[in-house]
Amino acid sequence: MQDNKAIVEALYKALAQGQTETVAKVLATDLEWWFHGPPKCQHMMKVLTGDSGHVGFKFEPRSVTEIGDYCVIAEGWEGAQAYWVHVWTIKDGLITQFREYFNTWLTVRDLKPLGWKESKSFTVWQSMPRDPFHRSLPSLLLAI
Repeated sequence: MQDNKAIVEALYKALAQGQTETVAKVLATDLEWWFHGPPKCQHMMKVLTGDSGHVGFKFEPRSVTEIGDYCVIAEGWEGAQAYWVHVWTIKDGLITQFREYFNTWLTVRDLKPLGWKESKSFTVWQSMPRDPFHRSLPSLLLAI
């Protein structure tokens, strides 16, 4: 079975090459979608639904990180002003949930208790934009 990070990396490669059949094979038919950012920046939804071709907004991840058994996080930039983070949930080789954050700082924390005596959460991933001291972006916390 293919690992989750490889599935997401193959998705971005297929998107860049306009291979819609390959993309459709890894998406669940009832994909759950969540977006945070300006409505005009819902680029991935437009690509996945066919409203925009692969030649529009280019998703070239700077990093792709697997978190736990089901979660893969990708982040990247398009030009100087567009920063994006994608959080993919994968079950049984299919992407079942997609969260897109556009021009938003994101911190991902694991809230599962480690034991009865220790119930602290810890950060498992954090946004790494190019110039964090020269930009003001809204910040969100994603609990997994």
